[in-house]
Amino acid sequence: MKSICVYCGANFNGDPVLRAAVENLAQAFVDQEIRLIYGGGSVGVMGIISNEVMQRKGQVTGVIPQFLLDLEVGNQEVTELIVTENMHQRKQKMADLAEGFIILPGGFGTLEEFFEVLTWLQLGLHNKAVGVLNIGGFYDHLFAQLDVMVEHKMLKPANRALVVDAAEPLELLQKMKSFQASPESVWYKDRDLT
Repeated sequence: MKSICVYCGANFNGDPVLRAAVENLAQAFVDQEIRLIYGGGSVGVMGIISNEVMQRKGQVTGVIPQFLLDLEVGNQEVTELIVTENMHQRKQKMADLAEGFIILPGGFGTLEEFFEVLTWLQLGLHNKAVGVLNIGGFYDHLFAQLDVMVEHKMLKPANRALVVDAAEPLELLQKMKSFQASPESVWYKDRDLT
């Protein structure tokens, strides 16, 4: 993988464990010559990951809609900053540029982006790994909810297995590099859609 899109929060709670994990992820990107694709922001966890990769002489492409750039939250100190007309174009561009996706702690937007690319994977629209860096158990409750969906037969076990997760950046990257979606995970397989 030469490019990974990272979805993360525009807020940062000051957690030193989170900051250290983001710094370790940035170092892993630089060491493995992976370009960071992200939402183009200069604030929160987005600002930290982009700045850490840049400080280590890595490559960063930010993708930001014009209205957020107008609010002065865009990071002008990245390798490349792509400005889109709206959020839909932003998300599509980020997905197109990436060879995989990593989810860091964040809020509504992070979860929305996570579920969108995960749904696209389930629908067979791409075959890119979707990884969750579960720092300090941040996403434990989300994983528990996914398990509830399987238990209630609203989600197939093969679809649940599409979520790659680890607590450490290097472990997550290794899992993502060996990821291969099973044919059973494609939503419409083995279904009578008539």
